[in-house]
Amino acid sequence: QVSLVESGGALVQAGGSLKLSCAATGGAVTVATVGWYRQAPGKQRDLVAQITRDSATTYVDSVKGRFTISRDRAENTVYLQMDSLKPEDTAVYYCNYVFGEYNFWGPGTQVTVSS
Repeated sequence: QVSLVESGGALVQAGGSLKLSCAATGGAVTVATVGWYRQAPGKQRDLVAQITRDSATTYVDSVKGRFTISRDRAENTVYLQMDSLKPEDTAVYYCNYVFGEYNFWGPGTQVTVSS
């Protein structure tokens, strides 16, 4: 069983920055594909960025050049640095951990970007 805890969500003005953290216990982030997803009210949960065990990164087009996903082996944590935030980035952000047949989610952290 892998437990994920997201943190770092907050209310921020447009143009500002936030850094989200996804701390994992029970499984190493370096052996899995770890992704950040977001879900706005009334919308489906969509992938924002992910990092694979081989350190390959993927971003949705709308965040390319603004968001950066990274991980820290020692802290067993995956981060999402979010810069130049826009009101449309407002959502609950979830961390997802996939290893083989195993798929775990964190409870999410709220990001609100005011205009």
